[in-house]
Amino acid sequence: MRLKLRLTFMFCFLAILGLSSATAYSADRNEKKPNIVLIMGDDMGYSDLGCYGGEIRTPNLDALAKNGVRFTQFYNTSRCCPTRASLLTGLYPHQAGIGHMMRDRGSDGYRGDLNKHCLTIAEVLKTAGYRTYMAGKWHVTKHVAPNGPKFNWPLQRGFDRFYGTIHGAGSYYDPNSLTRDNTQISPYADPEYKPKRYYYTDAISDHAVRDIDEHCHSQSEKPFFVYVAYTAAHWPMHAFEEDIAKYRGQYDGGFTPIRKARLQRLRKFGLIQENWNLTAQAKDWDKVQNKAWEARCMEVYAAMVTRMDRGIGHIVETLKKNGQLDNTLILFLQDNGGCAEGTGRRGSAKNPLPRRADKPSFPPMKANTLQRSMIPKQTRDGWPVLKGQNVMPGPPDTFIAYGRGWANVSNTPFREYKHWVHEGGISTPLIAHWPAKISAQG
Repeated sequence: MRLKLRLTFMFCFLAILGLSSATAYSADRNEKKPNIVLIMGDDMGYSDLGCYGGEIRTPNLDALAKNGVRFTQFYNTSRCCPTRASLLTGLYPHQAGIGHMMRDRGSDGYRGDLNKHCLTIAEVLKTAGYRTYMAGKWHVTKHVAPNGPKFNWPLQRGFDRFYGTIHGAGSYYDPNSLTRDNTQISPYADPEYKPKRYYYTDAISDHAVRDIDEHCHSQSEKPFFVYVAYTAAHWPMHAFEEDIAKYRGQYDGGFTPIRKARLQRLRKFGLIQENWNLTAQAKDWDKVQNKAWEARCMEVYAAMVTRMDRGIGHIVETLKKNGQLDNTLILFLQDNGGCAEGTGRRGSAKNPLPRRADKPSFPPMKANTLQRSMIPKQTRDGWPVLKGQNVMPGPPDTFIAYGRGWANVSNTPFREYKHWVHEGGISTPLIAHWPAKISAQG
């Protein structure tokens, strides 16, 4: 079902606030309060999901869209931190103190910290008897140090449990500012979570699943709110080889064929008007010097989105297993449009085109050492982290963004990107799924 409404992130907060304030109404009608799972993707474009015209495989999100509501006009603030501030509080970001990013610019609208004049969704829902959980990216405070102020960390802003990153970006294999509740941890010395291979997207999904499972076993008399804030598909382009292989060769033809195919599917799905055309092409594929590397960037990006979708599928299955799917409102949205930033695409000033060495050049990091850098200098086993076009993105020793050309594809059919308040920067999918209240439309 498609819903053509012009809405912003404040709608999400107000809708949830309305649910939480309906205590008496629910009691009178003997209705159980709904659970809420709020899922956010990072730095993704309007047309990346399969159900929004993309070729990227997102079967779980597609199923939620098919059996729920798919919005055609829903808007964010075009930038990471302000969007999160609005989503968490229902306010314009400047009212919440985060008009830009995490730096105090000297006025109340730009303090770089979620202010005390606002309430978060979690703080509101707790007054209605909800247990509140978060897994993923916080990024609404400038205080990210392990022993620094924590007044704006999730547990201090209404969440009962938290696993994720306080900062906004970093390696998927060794994320910086990784935190469990109020304690920063190393993913390689975590007694509570020991996967065979650590990957941050999986860790976010796994902790959301665990929160739901534990709640249903020990707090089943209460409704729950779970905020799942993925970093996928924000740079760096990090993914496992088996996931990248699913897209091998798919982007060898460059930007234009993918944009045209997405446009046709958007028209077919009725998500845009028939007379809308593609905006100007950002880059000319014929002028791309290293086409194999450029195509690989998008292969990794697609793999990251598919991995996130798989985690969302695990969350849905966990709700089913615990008999909670019918009475759970699931919302999926994105913080801004596809990102044209060139992080890591040109190497560094000292070494613009680095190549892999024959052996590690740094001493290995201890398992309990905290990763403190957004762009690590080395991997845990001592390999230097590389940028530029001499290394294919994906592995832990790379740190590369997918670039303007592919961001233009992600934002099909719109112009501009994250940062800009054109449609390419502010347009996001919104999927709402709630079997008890939203009928399947096919």
